[in-house]
Amino acid sequence: MPATAKICGLSTIETLDAAVAGGASHVGFVFFPPSPRHLSFDRAAALAGRTPGHVGRVGVFVDPDDALVEQAARAARLTAIQLHKTAPARVAALRQATGIETWAAVAVKAQADVAEARHFTGAADRILFDAKTPDAATLPGGMGIRFDWSLLDGVSHALPWALSGGLNPANVAEAIRRTGVRLVDASSGLETATGVKDVDKITAFLQSVAAS
Repeated sequence: MPATAKICGLSTIETLDAAVAGGASHVGFVFFPPSPRHLSFDRAAALAGRTPGHVGRVGVFVDPDDALVEQAARAARLTAIQLHKTAPARVAALRQATGIETWAAVAVKAQADVAEARHFTGAADRILFDAKTPDAATLPGGMGIRFDWSLLDGVSHALPWALSGGLNPANVAEAIRRTGVRLVDASSGLETATGVKDVDKITAFLQSVAAS
């Protein structure tokens, strides 16, 4: 099965169209006010309305309350929710409450972090292995940080898993070959400035994924 890609942190029609035209399997909309990629519900609704039905619409959250998830899911007609810094029990509760496919982000810096994914069995539908950001960082992702992919050697998990963290057009093919991942997720590696996606970088990234 060929690898597929999620383009995350989209905020404009032009970059959304580039992601769709390039063959992205998912697009990501961020609902976290401290992030430069945060979307209003109205903006998210406009982008979601332009997204074809075969492309997944993923809402990205950081330990959110029920109201935020419910409002975002309704506005953007989300097909999945991606939860960062959210405990397994809370992930399970949101999955139960929304009935939407639920991804649990696991922040990785060391082997022990990879092992933490086991706690989400039965709570989430997919694991997203992402790079751990510095403790003082406001954002849990989208900072261009990657982790040592060898930490995923031999990884076997009951849930499907995806890879994020510092991926860009130049390294995504290597990431796919090195880890065997079937879904990759990129955000900051496709930007010309923080929060500003680049159409050419999105296109190049998706071409690299397709060729892998």
